[in-house]
Amino acid sequence: MRFRRFSYNVVLLHCSLVGTFSFSSMDSGKQQLQSPFDADASEADGGMGDSMRALLITEIQEIKPKSIHQTTDYIDGTTAENQLVKPTRLPIPRPGVDQVLIRVAACGICHTELDEIEGRTAPPHLPVVPGHQVIGRVVEMGDDVTKHKVGDRVGVGWIFSSDGSRNENLSPAFRATGRDVNGGYAEYMVVGEDYAYAIPSVFSDEEAAPLLCAGGVGYRSLMLTGLQDGQTLGLTGFGGSGHIVLSVAKHMYPNSKVYVFARSAKTQEFAIGLGADWAGSTTDEPPEMCDAIIDTTPAWTPILSALAVLKPGGRLVINAIRKENRDVDVLKSIDYAEHLWKEKEIKSVANVASHDLRDFLRIAAEIPIKPEVTVFQLDEANGALRSLKAGGVQGSFVLHIDGGVHGEGGI
Repeated sequence: MRFRRFSYNVVLLHCSLVGTFSFSSMDSGKQQLQSPFDADASEADGGMGDSMRALLITEIQEIKPKSIHQTTDYIDGTTAENQLVKPTRLPIPRPGVDQVLIRVAACGICHTELDEIEGRTAPPHLPVVPGHQVIGRVVEMGDDVTKHKVGDRVGVGWIFSSDGSRNENLSPAFRATGRDVNGGYAEYMVVGEDYAYAIPSVFSDEEAAPLLCAGGVGYRSLMLTGLQDGQTLGLTGFGGSGHIVLSVAKHMYPNSKVYVFARSAKTQEFAIGLGADWAGSTTDEPPEMCDAIIDTTPAWTPILSALAVLKPGGRLVINAIRKENRDVDVLKSIDYAEHLWKEKEIKSVANVASHDLRDFLRIAAEIPIKPEVTVFQLDEANGALRSLKAGGVQGSFVLHIDGGVHGEGGI
């Protein structure tokens, strides 16, 4: 597992591969830039002692894509015109009945944040603090909390609350972290005790963060395929979720082959290095047809390509909360005989349930999964989001927000 750290020097984002963490925002001796969070400090109630740094989605906007020319180039998001989330200071929230207050150590960056910003799954009210792959420690408890204590390390996923049923992910009562309520792009957040999950000690904070969505929803997708050991699994797209699903599939179905479909040769090499049996482009023909395929892309073209290499009776599971419309016209070319006939199935994944996350965290610790993680500081979130939009991301992006457990192992 590799960690990479990024820090801004004036307006250019430089990166270096490091073996251990050092979270200084600048090299010693260089001029320090004012934090973008400092300017709004006076607006928070109670002054600095009662306020927290946070990032807000304040408007729905189109994100104009920019390309990344080299693997070490990440897009600068410090300028005002590049801000997708706005830095501010907010009052620290207080936990209600059955809730815990978490001091956030790390929060994963997810494509769903792009869907929120661009309005495909728009927050019901603005502004809102995004982020739903949250790792931190309990620092305060509301009345009637019995499942956690101060100091416990916990995680929060996409499901902020629901009705508690087996199918709570489909319930009208479902509320999403970082969309319907404030999430983890902040130094503190509150959540109900039933939706805060104990984090196994084998994971550092940065390793654990992507497990709360990319991992948990990926695990649910894998379960929905109905795959049996020895059958062939395809993965279309190989970002934050895909690279975790590969590890889980190899653990749960050791006799199954896993084929990865990805656009770039570098991502294909990345997949082979993590244990894929074959990797090619989205339109390449794999060594054999797949019994099941999981799609994690925001596009429609991979859907038709996946259906074309799906065995009769096979199932395509779409792991995406929304699809973008830039290539939606490709659906006009769907051919019933080629893409759908012979009892092929398409199934979507809707959200995630609390039991998915608990089950997955246990399995992830047994393996143990070691996600490929690139770490950014909180004030580098805009650059990270724009880089995610540009595509070609390997592994998961994670925001470092507060001091926590780094490197190998947790508490």
